[in-house]
Parts: sequence; structure tokens; C-alpha cells
Amino acid sequence: MFGAFDLGLPGDRRPVRRGRRLWLLGVPTTLAWAAVGWSGALGLLDGFRLMSLNRVDAWGADAGPAVSLVLFFSAAITVASSLGFAMLWDGSLSLSHLGLGFRASSLSTALGVALGSGVAIPSWTPPESVGQRLPSQADGKAVPWSDVDWVVYYEPYLVPSVAALVALVLIVMMLRSFLTEAEADDRAEALRQTGRQVTGHVTHVEFTDVWVMGHPRFVVHVRFPAETGERTVVTTMITPLFQAPARGSSVLVRYDPRDPEAVLVEPDPAAAFPGPPFG
Repeated sequence: MFGAFDLGLPGDRRPVRRGRRLWLLGVPTTLAWAAVGWSGALGLLDGFRLMSLNRVDAWGADAGPAVSLVLFFSAAITVASSLGFAMLWDGSLSLSHLGLGFRASSLSTALGVALGSGVAIPSWTPPESVGQRLPSQADGKAVPWSDVDWVVYYEPYLVPSVAALVALVLIVMMLRSFLTEAEADDRAEALRQTGRQVTGHVTHVEFTDVWVMGHPRFVVHVRFPAETGERTVVTTMITPLFQAPARGSSVLVRYDPRDPEAVLVEPDPAAAFPGPPFG
């Protein structure tokens, strides 16, 4: 069974428009996170790296440009975060589409950080001594770097590499999600065009304690007539609070007599829901 009540909510039948909006938001969001990656690498991580390796006064009197980069970083991360939240909440009430928005927002973040920190690689400040810390004034002896110090030393390459790896994983996940959603949309549209339509009735409602963009999500049992007798399908439903389902509510059911699993449940525009079944 692949039918779900939230397939019938406004906006869910417009995957092309939803994808276009994600693209339009994704480009500036990625660029904003690229600015975050660039300024954060040179304004924050570069100074911490030097202090960790052999320059405890890396943010001393010569830290003027770094301070400016920190201010730029603060502004950039504010803009990038706002755009990321816009991508997250753009779309419909469907949980699957919210998940897609989350993955798209995360991809923009990882890709932007990878690009910005990658561009910053040539501008990282080289340590004054590689392989050992500068001799201290107390004993004048140089201390060899530990394994952690070597990891910190290669930080200019590790940061963009890790971010790029995360972006690659998210790209694969989004491609799989797009293919799965496209297949489900095609099957649902085929049912709308060729499936048999009957009126079903809600026989059981269970509130899942999940709210999607301020709207409750329910598990509903729907009974409908078929060639072989009455059947019952279990699916999900997300509605405004004062249009919550209740026992006896009528819904539209489309099904394929040749495929028992192909059932699509959608709200009945002519039906009036009695009200929320919970206090």
C-alpha cells in the first residue's frame, strides 16, 4: 500500500514547482555557506590552528584582519542559517517532503562549506615551525608534534574534504529520494487517471503525537467497498486542527482491482469533518 492521506494536501501534486523552489533557494544558500566556510576558516580556524601548533599569540596585535573576518563570519552565518531554514520549511505538510527539505538544506550547507574552505586553502597562515613547537623561553627546547598536532596541521585540507564527503553522501541520498518520490507520484497519478474511485469511511483514528508545521498527524483506518467485498486500508493523515478526522468521516479512495497494494486515499472535498478526536 502506498496511498497516504497527505498526498492530497495542497502543494503535494506540484513536485516540479517544489523542486524549482528548492533550486532557487539552494543557490544563494550554498553561496552564503561558502562565505561562512571561507571567513570561518581564515578568521577562526586559522588562528586556533596557529595557537595550537606554535603561536600562542596568534590573535595578538597582528590579528586585525582576523577580527574583521570574524565579523564577516557572524553576518554570513546569520544569512546562511535563515536561508537554510527557508529551504527546510518550504513545501508542504508531508513528512517526506520535510525530510527532502532537510536534506537539501544540509547539502547546501556541506557544499558551501566545502567550496568556501577549499578556496581559503592557499590563504592559511603557515606555521613558523613544522614538526615541532617553537622552543620555550624557559628551557629553549623544541617539543615534537603529537599525532593530534599533525591532524591540526592538515586542517586546511581536512575541513573541505570532510565537507565534500558529506555533500557527496547527501547527493546520493537526495537522488534516491527523488527517484522514490517520482515513482510514488507516477503510481498515484496513474491511480487518479485509471483507478476505480469509491467513497470510503474512517473507522478508526489514532493521534501520533507528531505535529507537522503546526498540524497534527494521524493514523487512520479507512473502509471502502471493492469487488471482493469491503476492504480496510491503514494510512496517514495530516490536517488543520479543526479539520481533524473522526470516525465516520468520508474520504475518496482510488484502487486498482488487479493490485491489492495499490490504494490511494485522499480527502473528500464535499465531506465535513466532525472535529478533533482528542482533547
